[in-house]
Amino acid sequence: MDVYGTGTTERHGTLPGAREEPGAPARPPGWWRDAVIYEIYVRSFADSDGDGTGDLAGARARLPYLQDLGVDAVWLTPFYASPQADGGYDVADHRAVDPRFGELHDAQELIAEAHRLGLRVIVDIVPNHTSDQHPWFQSALAGDPVARDRYHFRPGRGADGSAPPNDWESVFGGPAWSRTPDGLWYLHLFAPEQPDLNWECPRVREEFDGILRFWLGLGVDGFRIDVAHGMVKAAGLPDIGRKEQARLIGAQELPFFDQDGVHEIHRSWRRLLESYGPDRIGVAEAWAPSSERLALYVRPDELHQAFNFHFLHCPWDAEAMRAVIEESMAATASVGAPTTWVLSNHDVVRHRTRLGSLERARAAALLLLALPGSVYLYQGEELGLPEVTELPDDVRQDPAFLRRGPEAAGARDAEGAPDAEGAPDAEGQDGLRDGCRVPLPWERGGPSFGFGTGGSWLPQPPEWGGLSVAAQTGDPDSTLELYRTALRTRRTTLAGPTATDTLDWLEAPDGVLALARPAHGPDRAGAAGDTGPGRLVCVVNTRDSVVALPAPGRPLLASAPCPLQGAEVLLAANSCSWWAA
Repeated sequence: MDVYGTGTTERHGTLPGAREEPGAPARPPGWWRDAVIYEIYVRSFADSDGDGTGDLAGARARLPYLQDLGVDAVWLTPFYASPQADGGYDVADHRAVDPRFGELHDAQELIAEAHRLGLRVIVDIVPNHTSDQHPWFQSALAGDPVARDRYHFRPGRGADGSAPPNDWESVFGGPAWSRTPDGLWYLHLFAPEQPDLNWECPRVREEFDGILRFWLGLGVDGFRIDVAHGMVKAAGLPDIGRKEQARLIGAQELPFFDQDGVHEIHRSWRRLLESYGPDRIGVAEAWAPSSERLALYVRPDELHQAFNFHFLHCPWDAEAMRAVIEESMAATASVGAPTTWVLSNHDVVRHRTRLGSLERARAAALLLLALPGSVYLYQGEELGLPEVTELPDDVRQDPAFLRRGPEAAGARDAEGAPDAEGAPDAEGQDGLRDGCRVPLPWERGGPSFGFGTGGSWLPQPPEWGGLSVAAQTGDPDSTLELYRTALRTRRTTLAGPTATDTLDWLEAPDGVLALARPAHGPDRAGAAGDTGPGRLVCVVNTRDSVVALPAPGRPLLASAPCPLQGAEVLLAANSCSWWAA
């Protein structure tokens, strides 16, 4: 039998595998160790005043939706005072709210409302660079030597100093140096409007300690640290000796990223966070060349979590996915930290497009939610939103596009589609990011599908009304209801203070991934008549055809129909299913 009416069904005699003996040790306490955290890209989440831009009041009004979805915390992208040269990651004042997004009291009210609903709040902090409109940098441009010490100013090369000080390239394209009117050059690893700070300067460290204390005093539960790998540069700023350096980020050692000196900064911040109690956390956005290097950021005296981006470049292949899981868990286990899992965020192509289909995207989400550790969701993935690949050039605002020009967009006929080897093209900051930042659809109709009362800062595809929250709510086959059910099941069977990070691999045929985890909590579910502690079994079929296997237990949830036929289950192509065993 073929569930979809095409292809063939293969039968295999593997599963369910041996039961793990009870008694695995519980992991250390910490709400973040198995939390599901939802990224709110503030500009594109919800607009309260009809100006086409999302804001803090809009986000606060939609918090009950996130409570109902079943997440544990929200992560807010920058809402600070900023010229918006890079979506708010060019901060002019970390203690002020940009008028586009509201006022300081709006942030305070959002934090209070989230806490009332049982949600924690993580905010972004941007320590690698400031806006070029920051008072510090404006003073530096005016020649103040104290202000210049806070940045990287250098004389140029050549007799007249007209060449950049070294060959470093910006992540967004072009040189990583811009020249000032007095002939010196300043470093900016991102846009020219984002000059890099000099973390050898004590005043920089003192300022950011004060920023952390300011927001902790207002009640935030933690910080997502932008470019946590980038604050310290190699001594002497040595040349790299090759082009297209952005493609090397996270793949090999670079003199401007992942230097050992960043860890002393993070250790000092860990001490600061702990002075406010055990539940305030730091999360590193760190692109490291290996899982072992990434684990350094989450040693017991450093940060609590680090984003694990390995799934962003993993092909839709059972063997490759198992390798990512094993390598990631081994690295974090070596330092006693939880693993994190990410499929999408505001810097990469949405995983529905990257993996090639909605079916694969739904299955990948169920796989991640079955794994030990913490999961980060990006707004709209619970709706199954695809990347918007056809945006007019005149509406694009990503600095990567603005620096490279229209030919960059034209070179990407299908942004994020799998390449010839089947590996997804995540692109990230080396690509064009506007397509994953299009505002969310909340309603079936209206000028912006309920995003606000007016239009939206990036145009939404007309078919997005059918993908809206309103269209999917209550539809048992929708992606939204799949996420809601999965999050509820995860919380009641896999999470909590008695949960462990144990994962057992089960024997499975080629193209199928099968794992089991001990069930915990009030709904731990054993098979009928079972008196053991119970397990949740997760089975992923990465093939484009149906696979028949012995049913591993009682069906709980599936990303696609996986009917039982006697003692067998017919695993749908490109599907994931959960079972109580």
